[in-house]
Amino acid sequence: MNQEDQDETGVVQTKPLPDDPTPLPQRAADGDSLGLCQAVLFDLDGTVADTAPDLVAAVNKMRHDRGLEMRPLEMLRPYASAGARGLLGGAFEIGPEHHEFPSMREEFLANYEVDLCIETTLFPGIAELLDQLDARGVRWGIVTNKVTRLAAPLVALLGLDTRAACLVCGDTTPHSKPHPAPLLHAAELLDVAPERIVYVGDDLRDVQAGFAAGMVTVAVAYGYCGDDIPPRRWHANHVVDTPEELQQLLRDIA
Repeated sequence: MNQEDQDETGVVQTKPLPDDPTPLPQRAADGDSLGLCQAVLFDLDGTVADTAPDLVAAVNKMRHDRGLEMRPLEMLRPYASAGARGLLGGAFEIGPEHHEFPSMREEFLANYEVDLCIETTLFPGIAELLDQLDARGVRWGIVTNKVTRLAAPLVALLGLDTRAACLVCGDTTPHSKPHPAPLLHAAELLDVAPERIVYVGDDLRDVQAGFAAGMVTVAVAYGYCGDDIPPRRWHANHVVDTPEELQQLLRDIA
């Protein structure tokens, strides 16, 4: 994998491919779509875990080291869904085309890797949701674009490594989301047909990947969601505003 293919918070970025999915309307969100499902897959950042405080701290350390005033968490929080690219853009107004971007990206990732889980926590209600799934014997896993060297230790620090049925990272398959390959790989690991799996995420790419994989998609509006197209325009099968709503939505999966 080329260095230029890695961006965000250790997230692997794929260049647009001819077969990349598009955010088109999916199957109708009928009453049976979730009732027939047997497993749940979650995105990590902005869906299961609120990682923004540590991501913002990593980029603010860069500002501090340059003698610049640190920027408030709430100002940079929406950029967290776009990882290093978004946070460097929000903190320094530069993009990947800037000549210093590659070195600044590596500096950001190094800062983040050192303090990976200082203020990061599960979103309120997620622990209870995962407990409920475990109690019902519903297998669940995580599919993230974060690379393994960052995702695996973070999942372990959150205490989810021994509970998740699978962890698929941005460098596990040749492509990352919005390509369906990571989700299809997770389905193989779970030994569950893709159409019997729910994929939950806070980014348009999650819905695109889930749609392309043939899964039932849930967009979580409580996540980072970017600042472009709002979640209710992603054409997900379902949209929830809180983890509590997500609990209710997934209650019939067995």
